[in-house]
Amino acid sequence: MIWRTFLKFEGQDYTEEGIRNFYEFITDVNLYRAFQQGRYQLLVALDGDKVIGAASVRNGHHLSLLFVEEKYHRQGVGRALLDNLCRYLKTEAGETVMTVKAAPYAVEFYKRVGFRQVRPEESFSGIRVTSMERIL
Repeated sequence: MIWRTFLKFEGQDYTEEGIRNFYEFITDVNLYRAFQQGRYQLLVALDGDKVIGAASVRNGHHLSLLFVEEKYHRQGVGRALLDNLCRYLKTEAGETVMTVKAAPYAVEFYKRVGFRQVRPEESFSGIRVTSMERIL
């Protein structure tokens, strides 16, 4: 679901290098190990037994993934995932802020759900991002 959604909505804003780097990130065995060891939190949204959304946090408070199946866009799934992660970060992890490096497609969504831009758009390794944060 993450890969398919990325290609449809964000891939066109990335270079071939960026697309390859994103794929390597989501399929990395070290990321999987970090998840198993509790160092990489992942929250999913389900419709029955089907995963329709996923969000994850790393390095304490950095939102590293937020994807929602296209059919479920604009139905509050992404907002619910974020709100639950923010609640977890604040109450369970003692964090005061959530950060994200937003893809161009997602910047307006993040603004609508309480994030503010902290730096202009940057590019690295073929990936375009805007650094943003949300006070918890």
